[in-house]
Amino acid sequence: MSISFSEVTLKLLDGFGTTCLIFVISWILSIPLGILFCLFSLSRFKTVRKIMQVFIWIIRGTPLMLQIMVVFYVPGLLFNWPSLPRIAAAITAIVINYAVYFSEIFRAGYQSIAKGQQEAGAVLGLSRSEIFFKVLLVPIIQKIMPPMTNETISLVKDTALARIIAVNEVMLAADHIVGTYAIVWVLFYTAVFYLVFVGILSLLLKLLEKKLSYFEG
Repeated sequence: MSISFSEVTLKLLDGFGTTCLIFVISWILSIPLGILFCLFSLSRFKTVRKIMQVFIWIIRGTPLMLQIMVVFYVPGLLFNWPSLPRIAAAITAIVINYAVYFSEIFRAGYQSIAKGQQEAGAVLGLSRSEIFFKVLLVPIIQKIMPPMTNETISLVKDTALARIIAVNEVMLAADHIVGTYAIVWVLFYTAVFYLVFVGILSLLLKLLEKKLSYFEG
């Protein structure tokens, strides 16, 4: 039994489409959720801050693979609820995980901006929202772009963990081919898909950083 290179490519492209879908949805949803988590971390209410700190500790202290399994299996095991569709469970776990990491990046970026800039905005008679959007927003984005780029690239690679609950992303597609046709080179071929995707993504994020550098004083 054999399989041609073109057939391998088509099967991997099918899995890679799922990989891209998981990445795009997870990235889009994790950013606003990360902002919300950041607001909880900076809340004036101590109880809210403490709860958020514990939640962040749990998410950062456990493997994403385990979190995917928890989202997919635990509702049914503990509450007899129907399981989420496999791809939805994977996306949910990835969104929560990366929202936590993004929230810490946002928090660090916000806290790194000198209070003098906020005070200067207040002296000019700006409201708190005007100070944030007109004075603080661009410097904060400039601060967080490098770590956000790193986390975004990590997110691309972590989509492969969806295979733990049998989501047919590119790595699981490669595994099926290897198991069926006993050709190991397919696993290395998947690296091409990741390298191209990460290369394009890195280029786009670098262009964004360059655009933002225009606003540096």
